[in-house]
Amino acid sequence: MRSPYDRRTRDAQTRLRERGATALALTPGSNTAYLVGYAGDAGERHAFLFVPARGDPILVVPELDGARARDDAAVADVRTWGDADDPRSVVASALGDCGIESGAALLDPAMDARFVLDLDDLLPDCDFGLADDVLGPLRVRKDDAELDALRRAGRAADRAMRDVREMGRDAVGMTERELARRVEDRLAAHGGDGTSFPTIVASGPNAANPHHEPGDREIEAGEPVTLDFGTRIGGYPSDQTRTVVFDGEAPAGYAEAHEAVVDAQRAAVETVEPGVPAGEIDAAARDVVDAAGYGDAFVHRTGHGVGLDVHEAPYIVAGNDEPLEEGMVFSVEPGIYVEGEWGVRVEDLVAVTESGCERLNDTPRGWRI
Repeated sequence: MRSPYDRRTRDAQTRLRERGATALALTPGSNTAYLVGYAGDAGERHAFLFVPARGDPILVVPELDGARARDDAAVADVRTWGDADDPRSVVASALGDCGIESGAALLDPAMDARFVLDLDDLLPDCDFGLADDVLGPLRVRKDDAELDALRRAGRAADRAMRDVREMGRDAVGMTERELARRVEDRLAAHGGDGTSFPTIVASGPNAANPHHEPGDREIEAGEPVTLDFGTRIGGYPSDQTRTVVFDGEAPAGYAEAHEAVVDAQRAAVETVEPGVPAGEIDAAARDVVDAAGYGDAFVHRTGHGVGLDVHEAPYIVAGNDEPLEEGMVFSVEPGIYVEGEWGVRVEDLVAVTESGCERLNDTPRGWRI
């Protein structure tokens, strides 16, 4: 049986040939992790994965990363260079052995400009494009191994959120930064590997900023607190948001706004099924928020795809006519933000199934502890 990495590489090569392209040229990151299981470090040293339209890929890395690359990468040909060497000569040899001399070379969108210029110099007869044309349609549909990792990461986030809810009034008086550290501790306790992104804890008026960074503000009774966090398992992230009041009663109008957000999320999730344009999911959520009188306070898209990158296709935003496909995974996260007062956001990840979708999060969405 072929490994997932072998299958993904062969699928990418098929797409290269269909598009008349010569090769993929990738730097360490999520694309290399997807194709061969090696994320590596995209630093200042030359490191490339070359995937020709036909034949076997070649991985070039600095000598200090060689052992890890050979352990992690599903690549038979791993070539290294030392700090006293000219890395361009190793890269040129790899390009020649892959048969990359002319045609279209598709580059990693995250590639450093210095390395783009080096490839341009080494491949004067090549035209350059972006690897997204080949890898995007493959990465957007998660396979069974990816879905399993995403489910496990979602369960870790759920368990951490239950622990946070159990704090109840004990959270009052903590600073946002202290609570963020508590969240991260619970993610690790439930098997998570670090965080998917910087944890957001936004209390009171700070919650009106969707991307607030936790600070020294102390959490008070009777104020909403938005918690947006996730962890990774097997390289794949979770991403969950809940807005709660740890003690006391919420401000006037808040309960109705929170209910509108929960209803908007439910309407959006119920719209998900294969073939539905991504923009219709955004519209389903926005219609509910508009009807509640908060349309101008819903200031961001309804969701974004999640995979090896926390933000990737498909984007759940107005005007996106891309039809949903089975295996796509994305967030559904409507929000309402009242500047200077409070905010509310509720977010779950969903996976598109044959007939609808599967929620990857399952903790209470209400604001009461």
